Amino acid sequence: MTDHTARLDHVVLWVSDPIGSAEFYERTLGTQPVRLAEFAAGQVPFPSVRLNEDTIIDLMPQSMAERMKMLPGAEESAGHPVNHVCVALPAAAFDSLLARLAEENLPLSEISHDSFGARGPAKRSFYFRDPDGNVFEARHYD
Repeated sequence: MTDHTARLDHVVLWVSDPIGSAEFYERTLGTQPVRLAEFAAGQVPFPSVRLNEDTIIDLMPQSMAERMKMLPGAEESAGHPVNHVCVALPAAAFDSLLARLAEENLPLSEISHDSFGARGPAKRSFYFRDPDGNVFEARHYD
């Protein structure tokens, strides 16, 4: 049977150092690199990191902005941040991420409770930034 459920496939973030960003996401969110070796060898234009079976985050070098011609003005999007990207985690993974970010002395927001999201109110959530200033929210529902 074919699954016709709409899913988030990928998010593209502008980054200054794709390899460093991939290492950051692997270290903090526990993502797995995708095409990182190929990017380092100059074989592909950007690497990604796998958030889960269905979703990746593409790490687009800001130097690629001039190639973004698929829509008028698209090349001007480099450096314009998305408000934030939210990742929902199981409670234990949420606690582990919080601890890893604190160990690195990265700035974190206060913990919020009952913030609304795709699955209703989340028990806890917080915000942090990646090395390029992209804002992430981590939350858990269970």
